[in-house]
Amino acid sequence: MLSRSIARVSRAAAQQKRFLSLHEYRSAALLQQYGVPIPRGFAATTPEGAFEAAEKLGTSELVIKAQALTGGRGKGHFDSGLQGGVKLISSAQEAKDLAQQMLGHKIITKQTGAAGKEVTAVYIVERRDAATEAYLAILMDRASQTPIIVASAQGGMDIEGVAAENPDAIKTFQVPLKEGVSDDLGAQIANVLGFTQEAIPEAVKTIQGLYQCFIDRDCTQVEINPLSETPDHKVLAMDAKLGFDDNAEFRQEEVFSWRDTTQEDPQEVEASKYGLNFIKLDGNIANIVNGAGLAMATMDIIKLYGGEPANFLDCGGTATPETIEKAFGLILSDKKVNGIFVNIFGGIVRCDYVAEGLIAAAHTFKLDIPVVVRLQGTNMEKAKELIENSGLKLYAFEELDPAAEKIVQLAPKSA
Repeated sequence: MLSRSIARVSRAAAQQKRFLSLHEYRSAALLQQYGVPIPRGFAATTPEGAFEAAEKLGTSELVIKAQALTGGRGKGHFDSGLQGGVKLISSAQEAKDLAQQMLGHKIITKQTGAAGKEVTAVYIVERRDAATEAYLAILMDRASQTPIIVASAQGGMDIEGVAAENPDAIKTFQVPLKEGVSDDLGAQIANVLGFTQEAIPEAVKTIQGLYQCFIDRDCTQVEINPLSETPDHKVLAMDAKLGFDDNAEFRQEEVFSWRDTTQEDPQEVEASKYGLNFIKLDGNIANIVNGAGLAMATMDIIKLYGGEPANFLDCGGTATPETIEKAFGLILSDKKVNGIFVNIFGGIVRCDYVAEGLIAAAHTFKLDIPVVVRLQGTNMEKAKELIENSGLKLYAFEELDPAAEKIVQLAPKSA
């Protein structure tokens, strides 16, 4: 249970591709609606705005945080030459000067890789001392079909590192769906977090507020690192990362209106407009598949035969000739792609629709790379007839293994 929980935290934090993630200042504002205490702060999108935010806080004990959807900002560096995306500051002028070096620039962290992420805002907050720094995350555990709370007194650091070096420092608690976080359960969790007796009542209310946000807002994760106790025994969520289920967008209009598409891959944003789930990878063999599980299996079998997948592309259950053609446009924009594997199991998706889209794409994009097509299911015979009569050089298969082996032979990896 514990290893699965930590892995799920890691995936949710690192893969903003599947679920909506919010900037820290947005998450903090949302948590305030649930009575979760946070340090006072204001976001700014210009250096002048940063100056005004710092002035408004009326203190010389300040922190400026670069807002980009990546972990490890404090140890990151900018293409402007600035080191560190979280800085202690003592004046409004300092806030303005640092904002100038952050805004519109890319921050490079362990999670972003060399490409970095553009900083679209800065968050100016009051600096608060912490006597205790704990870690808390709320997730849905698939095995038990209930929410779980992951808690550790060793907050303020990389939780995966804590899990690897001292797994006993991390505890998990199942939360009954009907009861939620009771006072007793909240107190148990607060004790594990290392809070003093003076802070326990406020810690319990904070945990209950975080859980209510998780439930009400269709969250996939609520992660607070650190969740701190100040020297005067106040509890503060010092940093917040929230993720949301994309399928709940129709229920969560306010939350999804805060989406920052500048933080996402442009191709993935474009794909989402057509109901395509697209994630770009580093290989050379592109895939068009219907169903997330089948897409994963397709990538696995390409690897099994020595190939490297160039993408994850799930066209779902609503594939039409138009969406198939759009899928081809997305994958062909990657110059590394030298082969395409279409693997469709027709149920809701009609194989003839896929064939029509494939043929249209071949003509539109003047395909000169090999395309292997494996179709099974609804209207399969009609689809095969369309492909055979198209006059195009397409390789049709009914079985997965020989189809995967063929595309790997036809599209070798470059040296």
